[in-house]
Amino acid sequence: MPKRSSKPPGADDLAKLVAAVATGATVLPKTQEGKDAAAVALGRKGGLKGGKARAAALTKKQRTEIARKGAAARWKR
Repeated sequence: MPKRSSKPPGADDLAKLVAAVATGATVLPKTQEGKDAAAVALGRKGGLKGGKARAAALTKKQRTEIARKGAAARWKR
């Protein structure tokens, strides 16, 4: 595990980074880099249909109980 600084970067560190990016000395890393496009698409596909598929598989009584627990948890605060 990489060691991390105990203090957060300050304004001077941010200014240095902005200057380095502006001059082209540093390139910011891309978040999508290194991910398999097929895996990303498959994960999104499953995420889009997950809730509907789960709701279709549950009985009305099970859905009611889940909703009741959720409402109780929200109102508990």
